[in-house]
Amino acid sequence: MIIFDLCCKQEHPFEGWFQSQDNYDIQLEKGLISCPHCGSREIRRVPSAVHLAKPVNTPDSNDSLPAISAQTGMLAAYQQLMSAIVNNCEDVGKDFAQEARKIYYMETPLRSIRGEASMEEYETLREEGIEVMRLPILKKEDLN
Repeated sequence: MIIFDLCCKQEHPFEGWFQSQDNYDIQLEKGLISCPHCGSREIRRVPSAVHLAKPVNTPDSNDSLPAISAQTGMLAAYQQLMSAIVNNCEDVGKDFAQEARKIYYMETPLRSIRGEASMEEYETLREEGIEVMRLPILKKEDLN
C-alpha cells in the first residue's frame, strides 16, 4: 500500500491510498480519482510533508525495535486515528448536521464534533461549503 498526497485544480489537498504507483497511474488515467471536496478529476501529486514508513532493520542497524510490517503499521495508524477522533470530538449524535451548521455560521463555539447524518444531509452540508467527512460509526468500546 502506498499513500500519495494529492491536490485538485482548485488546490484542495487530500490523500489517496493505492496498491502501487502503477495502480495510481491507471486510476488517474481512467479518471477514477476525484477530489473529495469539489469532485474535480484534474488531480496531481504533491510533495508529501510527512514520511511515516520506517526502513526495515538491517543487520548493521543499531535499532533495537523490531521491524513492523506495512499492514500492521497501517492498522495501528488507523486505530490511532480513530481513537483520536473518538477521544477529541464531541458526539452530537443525530444532531450532527444542525450542530455543524451552527459551528460553521458561528452560532455556537468552534469545536470538533462527530455524529450521524444521512447521505442527503451530508451532501447538503458539502453544498453549503461546510467541510465534513463520512466515517464509520465510532464508539470507544469498538476500538481495540
